[in-house]
Amino acid sequence: MSLKPDKGGMDVVEIASSDDEEGVGMRRSDNQPVQTHKVGQQSIERIPPSEKPLSRSFWKAGAYVITPTKLTPAPDQLEHARVHPKFLHSNATSHKWAFGAIAELLDNAVDEICNGATFVKLDRIDNQKDNSPALLFQDDGGGMDPESVRKCMSLGYSSKKSNKTIGQYGNGFKTSTMRLGADVIVLSRASRNGRATQSIGLLSYTFLRRTGQDDVIVPMVDFDISDHWAEPIIYSSEEDWSANLKTILEWSPFASKEELMQQFEDIGPHGTKVLIYNLWLNDEGIFELNFDDDDEDIRLRDEANGGSLSKVTKRTAELQSHISYRIRYSLRAYASILYLRKFTNFQIILRGKPVQQFNIADELKYPKVVIYKPQHNTALKEYLLLQCLLFGIKMQASAETTIGFIKEAPALGVSGFNVYHKNRLIRPFWKVTSDGSSRGDGVVGVLEANFIEPAHDKQDFERSSLFIRLETKLKQMLMDYWKSNCHLMGHQPPGLRVQNMQKEHPAQSPVGHSAHVQKEFPAKQHIVGLAANTEKVMNLDHQPISCLPATLQQDEINEQPGNRCRTSFQEESPPVPTIIGLRDGSFKEVASVDGSGFISPDKICEENIQLFMRALVGKWTFLLGVAYSLSHDVPTPTCEERRQKENELKQTISVLERELEEAKKKCAQIASRLEIKRKQGILKSVEKI
Repeated sequence: MSLKPDKGGMDVVEIASSDDEEGVGMRRSDNQPVQTHKVGQQSIERIPPSEKPLSRSFWKAGAYVITPTKLTPAPDQLEHARVHPKFLHSNATSHKWAFGAIAELLDNAVDEICNGATFVKLDRIDNQKDNSPALLFQDDGGGMDPESVRKCMSLGYSSKKSNKTIGQYGNGFKTSTMRLGADVIVLSRASRNGRATQSIGLLSYTFLRRTGQDDVIVPMVDFDISDHWAEPIIYSSEEDWSANLKTILEWSPFASKEELMQQFEDIGPHGTKVLIYNLWLNDEGIFELNFDDDDEDIRLRDEANGGSLSKVTKRTAELQSHISYRIRYSLRAYASILYLRKFTNFQIILRGKPVQQFNIADELKYPKVVIYKPQHNTALKEYLLLQCLLFGIKMQASAETTIGFIKEAPALGVSGFNVYHKNRLIRPFWKVTSDGSSRGDGVVGVLEANFIEPAHDKQDFERSSLFIRLETKLKQMLMDYWKSNCHLMGHQPPGLRVQNMQKEHPAQSPVGHSAHVQKEFPAKQHIVGLAANTEKVMNLDHQPISCLPATLQQDEINEQPGNRCRTSFQEESPPVPTIIGLRDGSFKEVASVDGSGFISPDKICEENIQLFMRALVGKWTFLLGVAYSLSHDVPTPTCEERRQKENELKQTISVLERELEEAKKKCAQIASRLEIKRKQGILKSVEKI
């Protein structure tokens, strides 16, 4: 495409520059004049700062001081709140991980699939001014017209209204580009309403800090290419347009207008190029992104070096070769699992080679699909329904989780869940079990959770009640799968050890000890923990449990018939049935039912409290169920009915609390009496000796 010659007599405003090429701030001498220039509609009085050289390390780049500048608003314009250039840096610190910033820019290209995008290229090119490496993103999507470019360069604007797109906050472009490098230039070509345009915008942290700005100035120029040659689009004056172009040429990698316009030749009729240069260095003064170790990959230098040890064991080498480890430092590995569903007509081309998408769920052994239905509160449910009506989509009623063992199990203990949101990976290999626990080793799950919102850096989720419930559910899901399937990997199922111990040391039947117990204890006493047939053999009359209220005794009998209590103990600890409700002076010793020895009074109290607490938990479970049903009743009960039910629940809770206190007091009394009798028995034994 040919360039239209510039009109003669255009007044180009000269912009002072520094000879320093290393990003060092300019120093002002006493006789140095204050320079004034215009960019767009703003007249800026530029006072060069006096400061030490600025750091090229990202985490130190915000530590500089600028002499305040004087901003004069254009005539007939109100003063506006300014955004200091430091905000560009502090805003970018939301990305702790450089690959998270790259993913944001890939998301922008993926969101263009609906506009016809078929690829996004990511590669290293050389800055033509100083031969330093630069990072290039290019896609063939719909491109951006002049208005869209300005929104892209501004904070908080987002034209993505579809609920299916990944981007939504209007902040990702700024945070991601400034996280990867100090400067970015955007070149975009689009066709809107029969008008073809191409636009150029420069967001340069280097320009802003070296010229001492205290407001974010973004030079932009636009061209109308509808007639197959580039006609400048003038908004205010030719002087302003020329000043913007001059600033772009001075601070971009391109030295001339012709060289700048050549960048559109491989874009085609529509598409976008994003070129990030002056890439950040690490603390050692080396580029954070490593382009040298692999010609088909981009690596994080610090992460890759952290995993390269001189001598590693075979197990460590296998772990480092697994994708759960490689995504930390290999962009190709990370991009391969970044999107859940495989693209049909779209490719991510990294350094000239397409990325092969990979879903670890396709390689799981003994896979199982678990359905999770999130429970929304009323306000959130109404909000989601409104969103669904606005965007014409269906609310996610459930989430399918595919869970299974990785193909390397049991050799590798990798575990966790890959949680996606709108097809985009948010939390890779999220370990929901506690550190140091071997339970769940080798178990991996994959799910898409569109019912919770990601954080702004899209590397985690907001800590909402839905997120906490999801985390709890995933823990339960993993443990249930582990209990049912760990034996397939050669692990010992939970509870098997207890069963083996019972086989090795079988307990005698309580019936076999009935005579012994009957000798030691008087009749008409109820022995808690014995089956009904055992009590029948012993001919014991049922006497109420003295340490529990009558209402709870009845609840315990109704809610826990048979051997429910015994089953619970069998899974957790050896059975220790206890004998409750003894009269004063009615015994000599306190023995266990299975005849294994004597039980201390403290143990008796402990077991009774545990028994009571189980009954109390049953009560609370019932109350929670009632509360849940109240909150989900359709139609909603009247205020008077709800108030009445709430009062009933409060009264029931108060009764339970009082009963608990009474039970504790009675248990303490029994323990005291038993201790006295135990000491009396010891004294009698000593006297006999």
